[in-house]
Amino acid sequence: MRKFFILLGLVSLLSACEDVVEVDLEEAQPRLIVDAILSWKKGTDGANQTIKLTRTRGFFEQEPNPVSGASIAVSNSSGKEFIFEEVTSGEYSTDNFEPELNELYSLTIELDGSVYTAEETLKPVVAIDSIEQNDEGGFSGEDIELKAFYKDPEGIENYYLFKFFAPFLAFPDFNVFDDEFNDGNRIFGLFSEEDLAPEMEIGVQIHGISREYFNFLEILLAQAGSAGGPFETQPATVRGNIKNENDSEELIFGYFGLSEVDEVIYTIQ
Repeated sequence: MRKFFILLGLVSLLSACEDVVEVDLEEAQPRLIVDAILSWKKGTDGANQTIKLTRTRGFFEQEPNPVSGASIAVSNSSGKEFIFEEVTSGEYSTDNFEPELNELYSLTIELDGSVYTAEETLKPVVAIDSIEQNDEGGFSGEDIELKAFYKDPEGIENYYLFKFFAPFLAFPDFNVFDDEFNDGNRIFGLFSEEDLAPEMEIGVQIHGISREYFNFLEILLAQAGSAGGPFETQPATVRGNIKNENDSEELIFGYFGLSEVDEVIYTIQ
């Protein structure tokens, strides 16, 4: 009985010592985020395009931080401009963009006295020719697995971005590929999740991207897939292709890219 009261006393003492620890986090300077990926789906005119501007927010802040009041234009190598008008806070759109494969485009953003610029070429992409389903895939051998096949053009350096959209995913699943070891071959993008189920519709996209955008995404995806720990080396800051003409040291998050896209909607069997 005495041991019981001693144990009870220790529990009470520990409970009484509880305290709320307030973490004083250092506030970093908000940085500009530019979401300027223009996609031209096969079979469409590609005229409707959108660019989004936001700023980074504090650790405990939940609401997005859109950036209004910018002037945004994209021009082609002939100097023709396509103006992006602000339609909602931080979202800028145009309905007269003219996509042309292998054409060089320039982005110009004027904001708060600074001018931000970038250049990129609109890359073509081959079509997805078939999708194969395997019901014994994944690490467990019990998951549904999808393979989206395409034929890589021979003798041309190509880079690809695959996106898989599923109803249970908040964001699409991303994969990037090059054809260094598969030039001219028929290859595939792979998607497998334990939550895939019959009758579910899955969106599959293949994007043609530049080597620079491929390198940018490869680093980001590698960092996103690394769990790390409190004593791990922090990931290196990844710079996109957007720069501030007035301040070369400013770090801008995001990328200006252009892609032709092929999309297939597949229903799980």
